[in-house]
Amino acid sequence: MIQYPGVTTKLVVLLGNPLAHSVSPLMHNRVFEKLGMDYCYMPVEVTGENLGKVFAGLSRMNVAGLQVTIPHKMAIMEYVDELDPLAATIGAVNTITVKNGKTKGYNTDGAGFVQSLEEEAHISVKDKRIYIVGCGGAVRAIAMTLAFKGVEKIYIQNRTVAKAQELADEINTKICSCTEVVGTSLEAQKELLEHCHVLINGTSLGMHPHDDISPIDSSLIGSHLVVADIVYNPLMTKLLRTAKDKGCTVVPGLGMLIYQGAAAFKLFTGVEPLIEEMSEVVYAAMAPSTS
Repeated sequence: MIQYPGVTTKLVVLLGNPLAHSVSPLMHNRVFEKLGMDYCYMPVEVTGENLGKVFAGLSRMNVAGLQVTIPHKMAIMEYVDELDPLAATIGAVNTITVKNGKTKGYNTDGAGFVQSLEEEAHISVKDKRIYIVGCGGAVRAIAMTLAFKGVEKIYIQNRTVAKAQELADEINTKICSCTEVVGTSLEAQKELLEHCHVLINGTSLGMHPHDDISPIDSSLIGSHLVVADIVYNPLMTKLLRTAKDKGCTVVPGLGMLIYQGAAAFKLFTGVEPLIEEMSEVVYAAMAPSTS
């Protein structure tokens, strides 16, 4: 039987655009149901021009918290009442609590990604050389968390070089001098990747329905690399399929989704999440159809 939210139901809202691909509602609602909690997680697609108005309205409703995804993780910061120190350092928010009429922004992306990378690839990021494609809110969290964790070097490749340089300068100033911007030539990228341990796609390139797009030339991928993607729909992106065919260890984006979601769940509710349940439901949702 379908259970509909009642007047006492606490809402958790996902803000982003687009959201048709998201499995976060399935993940959170499964745990709410298992734990018998009167909560409901729901997606709300919103454009940048309406973000402030929608957020203001939702934060005055019976909302326990919000999650924020592409493309609003940086823009949402101007609307929250308070920032957690880590989120302020990162400069992006993906989780917001609403308590006593006040909103507070957090970032669970970086920690969620690093936990997934280390557990699934069986590595420690300490002293590793990391190559990241992209420069959005998720990359800010990931790169800064990696710097905190003691990586040797971070290389950032981005279509807009000025944005990548700004992020690199920020990491080098706030945390440690470990970050450089990658040039646009294939020769420069190839030379760096040959000496890196991990390649990360931090863009939305390859996300459904654009499954045939890869953020990086396949000729640059060597078998020595651990290749990770923050995209989780499809589970195996073109980048990951190519990397796997070349003998790389690959890390799909679902692990990051699960662990950042688990941390957010505890912030919203004060209750320990059921990570096995979260994993089960999202992997089932992403499994290829057998029909």
